[in-house]
Amino acid sequence: MPQLHVDIEGYDRIEHPLDVVERLAALRDWIFDRAETDEMSVVVAGRWTEYQVAFTWIEDVEALHVACAFDLKVPDRRRTEVQRLIALINEQLWIGHFDLWSSDDVVMFRHSLLLAGGSVPTHPQCAMLLKSAVEACERYYQAFQFVLWAGKSAREALDAVLFETEGEA
Repeated sequence: MPQLHVDIEGYDRIEHPLDVVERLAALRDWIFDRAETDEMSVVVAGRWTEYQVAFTWIEDVEALHVACAFDLKVPDRRRTEVQRLIALINEQLWIGHFDLWSSDDVVMFRHSLLLAGGSVPTHPQCAMLLKSAVEACERYYQAFQFVLWAGKSAREALDAVLFETEGEA
């Protein structure tokens, strides 16, 4: 089988992609920190918890990566059920995915914006990258709590958060 060879020439960027994210954060009065050239973190208050959102520029593949984590440590005894929940949730998602970050035992949502060829991200693209990450975490946060703290199965937890009521009481 022949190998896939893609010839990508180096492109000079007008500006660093995280500069766009930093300007957007400043305009929206988000709390952020950019300690590294290729990394930036933003704190976002959600309905259930605060989210730590990390933006990382990955030069090798020209991608702006977002990782959104929340403060729920996964104990060893619930690890398998959390992984089942992650698999069930990922089947529901159109973009991005959840991972169990094993070095820290935390769940995080991850997604990337490819910017090959010197493309520069726009404010709306960066805002949507952040919005999609936080919305995914908000939608499924309680399912992770149900598995971790209520001892529910992955299926029970997911069914509980996807249950939608109709009408008004």
